[in-house]
Amino acid sequence: MPIGRRRNRIDRTLRERGVPPDPQIRERVEVGTAGPWDAADAPDDGMPRIDLGSLRLPAVPGMELRVEVNQQQQVVAATLRAGESLLQVSVFAAPRAGGLWDEVRAELARSASGQGGRLAESEGPFGPELSGTVVATTAGQPGQPAPKPERRAARFLGVDGPRWFLRGLLNGPAAAPDGDPSALEEAFRQIVVVRGSEPMPVRDPLPLKLPAQAAEQLARQQQAGRAAAPRAARPAAPPVTPPAARPVSPPPASPVTPPVTPPATPPPASPVTPPTPPAGAAG
Repeated sequence: MPIGRRRNRIDRTLRERGVPPDPQIRERVEVGTAGPWDAADAPDDGMPRIDLGSLRLPAVPGMELRVEVNQQQQVVAATLRAGESLLQVSVFAAPRAGGLWDEVRAELARSASGQGGRLAESEGPFGPELSGTVVATTAGQPGQPAPKPERRAARFLGVDGPRWFLRGLLNGPAAAPDGDPSALEEAFRQIVVVRGSEPMPVRDPLPLKLPAQAAEQLARQQQAGRAAAPRAARPAAPPVTPPAARPVSPPPASPVTPPVTPPATPPPASPVTPPTPPAGAAG
């Protein structure tokens, strides 16, 4: 007989005899974390964070945050830069049971191997991670021979949260075995994820948005571009598109495991480096 059913029968028999059952004290097991944080558990630490919707990224002095947007002004990528090192962050819907990072690690390792790279699993500050080398191909200059693929150091970080999965790709000098990743690791630790209550398919990217200040800046650029356009030239011409709103390539079939090719430089995007970064609510 299953233990639970047997216990219920004993409790019912005791109640029928007028004997109260022994109190059942269940200790709640809490798993501590030092970050990244879910919005429900984020600390009130006074850290200024830039609100990108589902992500609140720390505004760290000396570190640049760049966001890449599409024609609809929707954020499709976020990158933190410290010196010559980059940390790309993405967040996805995940099952309640968690475990998505286990699947993604295996897929990333296979993808890197198929492209000529090599990633091995190791234990990092956020749990299991992948580190090693990937093969990157940079875009060539028009009319020039295509550059040869380069082998670069890379680390993939992953954290399973409550119905979300956060992935980080660290590349550049900080990803090398003798590099110093502490600044970007600390930035990754300070990220707050806002999952929301909407049901979403597993592995779908969580929605991101431009910070209010950057959105206003882009709107002013668009308005100025339209005002400066010659009125007599081709009335049907589309409005001038600001550099930060260049279309991007559509995401791969599995957005959680894209080709493991890090960019050589930060993506063409709008920098978000206000003098006083807005602080996202951390709770």
